[in-house]
Amino acid sequence: MSKAKKVIEEAKEINNPEIDLVDKGISSLDEIPGLFSLENITRLTLSHNKLQVVPAGLANLMNLEILNLTNNHIEELPVSLSSLPKLRILNVSLNRLYALPRGFGAFPVLEILDCTYNNLKETTLPGNFFMMESLRALYLGDNDFEYLPAEIGNLKNLQILSMRENDLIEVPRELGQLTRLRELHLQGNRLVVLPPEIGFLELASNKSVLRLEGNFWVPPIEDQLKLGPSHVLDYLRSETYRVLYSRHMSAKPPPPPQTLDKSKKASRMR
Repeated sequence: MSKAKKVIEEAKEINNPEIDLVDKGISSLDEIPGLFSLENITRLTLSHNKLQVVPAGLANLMNLEILNLTNNHIEELPVSLSSLPKLRILNVSLNRLYALPRGFGAFPVLEILDCTYNNLKETTLPGNFFMMESLRALYLGDNDFEYLPAEIGNLKNLQILSMRENDLIEVPRELGQLTRLRELHLQGNRLVVLPPEIGFLELASNKSVLRLEGNFWVPPIEDQLKLGPSHVLDYLRSETYRVLYSRHMSAKPPPPPQTLDKSKKASRMR
């Protein structure tokens, strides 16, 4: 731990607002005395360590704007994190999260949230998760979502949404309310149809990204996808498709089978 202590001591000496503790073998923040007293910190990077617990005291760092906890062994987060008044970027990807704490969506100015590669699903999100109206990018890829809650439509400022490599069997019409969306990643799921409303999103330009491969699309969508994402969007807006979608939703056929074996995911290791 001497390397970590040295970083903290040097930061105190020069009043450095950016603390880099990447790959220092840290298993507990209690082993780093003085960290929570550095109130001027704006960026804290603790990625590639062995942290299992994030202490509530982290919320003492009231000026924190960027917190990177990627690639640790974290199984739960403290509620106090969401009280950080200036936090704009939170990266908790590559951990072992099965749920997010109650009240987690209370972040006042959070713009980027990366929860990629955990074990989250729609039933383990807190009730206020979709109240983070400042959110511009939400990364939930490589988790266990079967459904995306309709409340996703509340995130009016969202520009990037990644739901790749989940178990999605349906996405809500409310996705069409995200008029600022410029990147939508739905590849590697169990989707068969898409709500027609998605056809009206601005995802066809050169600066936009729409990823749909690796699903179980009805043949007409699959055919259009071979021509390109813009052709899919055109088709979703057609009256022909509206009829097909309506019939499919009324028939409620069983969802496609799960194809990914997630039992060996690093996020499941104990």
